[in-house]
Parts: sequence; structure tokens; C-alpha cells
Amino acid sequence: MVRPVPPALSPGEIREVNTRYHDVAAEHYDSKWGIDFGQIGQDQVIAKLRKALGHEPGHYTRSLEIGAGTGYFTLNMLRAGVIGSATCSDISPGMLRTLSENARSLGLAVHTLQADAERLPFADESFDLVFGHAVLHHIPDLRRAFAEFARVLAPGGTLMFAGEPSRYGDHLARVPKRFARFVAPLWRRAIGAARGGAQQQGDVELEGFVDVHAFGPPELARAARGAGLGEVRVSGEELLANWFGWTNRTLEATAQPEEVPWLWRLYAYRGYRLLQELDSRLLESRLPPAIFYNLMLAARKQRT
Repeated sequence: MVRPVPPALSPGEIREVNTRYHDVAAEHYDSKWGIDFGQIGQDQVIAKLRKALGHEPGHYTRSLEIGAGTGYFTLNMLRAGVIGSATCSDISPGMLRTLSENARSLGLAVHTLQADAERLPFADESFDLVFGHAVLHHIPDLRRAFAEFARVLAPGGTLMFAGEPSRYGDHLARVPKRFARFVAPLWRRAIGAARGGAQQQGDVELEGFVDVHAFGPPELARAARGAGLGEVRVSGEELLANWFGWTNRTLEATAQPEEVPWLWRLYAYRGYRLLQELDSRLLESRLPPAIFYNLMLAARKQRT
């Protein structure tokens, strides 16, 4: 389950690197990933919820997001009316500051708290929904984290995680990354962009330290069941879209961000959305979850 990580990094050091990495990333995170808090963003988030759950999402009175980042999931879910009272936790204070700024600009009320997913500072049975997006692969001790998720989840409550890299999909993603690094000098010359600074290139290199897991569907299912959760469902999302996205993201990471043309960004965004739709309509219901880049997990806490 665990990717090779430099042996000098202890679990505590992994947490520290994750905190520093995401503090630095917070300032440009939304623009880097094209995060939207309008109708497009709401549609994207609700579609992911629907896929993960296998049905239309209900309304969750009390929600907790683990590794909430800048608020992509929680804020869009609030605007869509899927959740009521929202609590957002993250190990990075920088991410939470950006999330709070985003919430204020949208007129939304959110409670934020810096917290380690393995030691949640909340009472038992505090939430009807515990969820996260692209966060489990950053957590050193998953067994302990899942025990915490189950503890703070109310009986009958729902657990949902999306955007987790599959082991096979992560292996496949190396192909477009290698290709993009090879052609990057030609690409920069074609668009008239200078080579990126240490920060842009360092972002990609540091991912080997902060991304510590890639999963197979059975492993995610066992993690949920091991915490006493039931009705476990693991599904896959995005194949062609991630090949396309990783190629473009790796290219962009080699250039000065302000010199990447608007037309290129428009092409990259629209191309990704088109392939995302193709994955959703044609491939995700026909191919096994393990082949996709992203895995999604849903489970419930049984009523006693």
C-alpha cells in the first residue's frame, strides 16, 4: 500500500513536511487546480458525491471534512444545500486561512480547526458526514485515522472519500509525466515561456515526500471495515482525463506561471472536462475500479 519513502522520514516528519508543503501551496492552490465555487464547481462536487455513494446525496446536518484544503468540497456542498453546519479540519494553517477567506467572500459560515487526522479533537458521534478529497494518501497511520473517523461519526452516518490515487493508476501516470518532462523545453519555446523557478519545480519533487500511499480497492475497503464500518463501496474515477491532466500539469510546472498563455489554460481546462465526461459516460461503469487513477470510498456507521 505504501509507496517508497526516503527512510529518514518518520511519520512525524511526514506530517511536518505535509504541513510546510501545503502552507506554501495554499496561496496559489485554487488557480493551480482551477478550483471553482460557482455552478461548475458545485456540479463537479455533487457528481463526485453521487459516484462515490452510488446514489443521490441526501442532506447532512453536521459535516466534517478531513484535509479540507481551500474549501473546494465543503464550500461547494454548502452552496448546493447538501450540508448544514460545516466543520473543516486540515493539518495546514495556511490552507485553512485561504479556506476562511474563500468562505467570507462567498458569505458562508464555516468552522475551521487545525487538526491531525489521526487525533481528531472532536467528541464521539459528532458528525453525520465525515469526508475528504485527495487526503488519505497523505496520512501516515491510516488504521488510526479510520478509527478516528468512525469514532466521531454518528450512528447511521456516512463516510466518503474521493480523489485517492490507485496503485495501478499511479503507475500509469508516470508515463505522461515522463513524456511531459522530455518535451517541456520544446513546449516552453513554443509558448514563449521561461523555465520555472525552484518553487514550481520543487512542488513536483516534494510530492514524493507528501504522497505516501497509493491504494488498491480491497485495501481501502479493508481500512473502512477494520474501523467497524459497513455498506462499504469502492469505485474508480477518471482515466483518460488524468493522462491528459498530468501531461499538462507537468508541463506547466516547468514554466513561470504568469507566462503560460490564457489560450493554453483554456485548452487544458476544456480538454480535461471533455475527457472527464468521456470517462464518466463510457468507461467508469465498464472497467474495474483499480484501473482508474482516482479511487472513491463510501461506507456507513451501523446503528446500534
